[in-house]
Amino acid sequence: MCGIIGVVAQVDEPAAPIIYDGLTVLQHRGQDAAGIVTCEGEQLYQRKANGLVRDVFQQRHMETLAGHMGIGHVRYPTAGTSSCAEAQPFYTNSPHGISLAHNGNLTNADELRKQLYRDDLRHVNTSSDSEVLMNIFAHELHKRGKMYIGEDLHLPVEDLFHAVSKVHER
Repeated sequence: MCGIIGVVAQVDEPAAPIIYDGLTVLQHRGQDAAGIVTCEGEQLYQRKANGLVRDVFQQRHMETLAGHMGIGHVRYPTAGTSSCAEAQPFYTNSPHGISLAHNGNLTNADELRKQLYRDDLRHVNTSSDSEVLMNIFAHELHKRGKMYIGEDLHLPVEDLFHAVSKVHER
């Protein structure tokens, strides 16, 4: 059981305070860990740790979470460990800056983790099935074969849906 919130605010409105407020309301869904990832332009900003929302985020942390969109997560571990490394959201920088918050369990996570390492040449840092899920999505997006170089960094929605379909197949 976990709690997840996503926010796309007005361009001039920071998302982090909205996500923080939402996580405090969702705190009953998980008291083990909390995290927020925000995005401003091409930069992702992250803060996550074990503990309650009010303990994980101080004012100085909130000031570093720039951007008008982001996701937040409160965790109650049902799989993996209680390590702060397993707090969510997770992120990867390849092929794009991708962040994921997930509530659920992958029944074939061990098999997928092995495939990621052996076949996809991707390393997973934790025992979290959510990190496995994010890396499969990132790999499938990368396999789409398009390079987004220069000024045109727009990712076609068809590529996203294709990657999601491939994740579901796996």
